[in-house]
Amino acid sequence: MTELLVLHAVRLKGFAGTADVAARFNLDTEQTREDLLDAQAYGWVSRSSFADLTGWTLTQTGYRRNETQLRDELDRTGAQPAVTAVHERFLPLNAQATRLFTAWQLNRADTADTFHQLAELAGIAAELHDLEQALTAHLTRFTGYHDRFTRALIEAGDDPAWITGIEVDSCHRIWFELHEDLIATLGITR
Repeated sequence: MTELLVLHAVRLKGFAGTADVAARFNLDTEQTREDLLDAQAYGWVSRSSFADLTGWTLTQTGYRRNETQLRDELDRTGAQPAVTAVHERFLPLNAQATRLFTAWQLNRADTADTFHQLAELAGIAAELHDLEQALTAHLTRFTGYHDRFTRALIEAGDDPAWITGIEVDSCHRIWFELHEDLIATLGITR
């Protein structure tokens, strides 16, 4: 299971350092480092650097390995119907969230719009709670999306970067990660 979580964390993050990979599923950092080095030896991940950033990414072989792991997990847990049902409930919320994130990026100066957008995002957070509950009844690795999203909304009260910023665990990043998690788990594309 740890191998699945390590590879899946790299997939969800896209490019991440060892500590961020470990943090995604509350794994031990030193063990995660060893697991990443093993995955690198198998050709599942590669490590690269640019500027002052160093991180891990999945290789094509790693994507295929993770897809196999996720398929096996669904078969083993019988979670396919539950994840499919959540994905169907997620799609209209995704359209709403995408609209809000785009509007946020374009109209941050309008205070009235900001208030309404934050209120809508709070509604999405409430819906996310229910989605997460349905998912974690079968796959506990989906735990935390609601708490992270809610935390980002709270932080946005002081710093608007917490809605769509890329340098923090923003609402947009969390939502994108959940979307990737759902489609990866189901073996479908956007």
